[in-house]
Amino acid sequence: MAVTPGHTGSTSVTDGSQGACPNRVVPPGPLPDDTRLVAQKAAAELGWGGEVLPEMRVLGRKVHLVARLRPDAHAERIATGYEPVIDRTTVATWTWPEMADVAPAPAVEISGVLTVTRHWRTALAWAVPFARYFDAAMLLPGEAALTHDYVTNCLPRARAYGLSILTLDGEDGVSRDLAGSVDRVMMGVDPISRWINELAYEQVLESADVPAAAE
Repeated sequence: MAVTPGHTGSTSVTDGSQGACPNRVVPPGPLPDDTRLVAQKAAAELGWGGEVLPEMRVLGRKVHLVARLRPDAHAERIATGYEPVIDRTTVATWTWPEMADVAPAPAVEISGVLTVTRHWRTALAWAVPFARYFDAAMLLPGEAALTHDYVTNCLPRARAYGLSILTLDGEDGVSRDLAGSVDRVMMGVDPISRWINELAYEQVLESADVPAAAE
């Protein structure tokens, strides 16, 4: 795994009279301006099918959703006039028992949720909420995986939450450093997962050449 420039790790400096200065941690090197390309490579490395959608804020966290259209459900949505609905209050009613027969079916399948950031603590905070519903992964600069902090603090936490970790090799190469757990307990469909599905549905229609309504 190649090392990207920018991180010198934790260092202590002494000057003979003042004693040790506080440790200074230099953050890992920069990520590409457009993270979608490396996110696409990460999704391919993980075997996630579907389209890697542009980075968006969901639940206050920056993520790439990876989703594929469900053709039958999309056709039904077109026929019944149900375009993507992103109002959380409205979508929340779809999980009520009395709405079971009238709520629209999810029109996309979310393969996973990917975070791309320089710091593993940020990546963990962004990815964990989604790991309850979908496969989730974090993509970090390759250099971030060479620190003692990463080995002793990041890896155990990522394993505990079932997250996958990938690292950047060079400018845009991607390799897997930790495989996510397939044994973790997943939550069923709830208002949050349905709402995220609608966000993905809207993005798929905007970024793919598929009709959003009947001709």
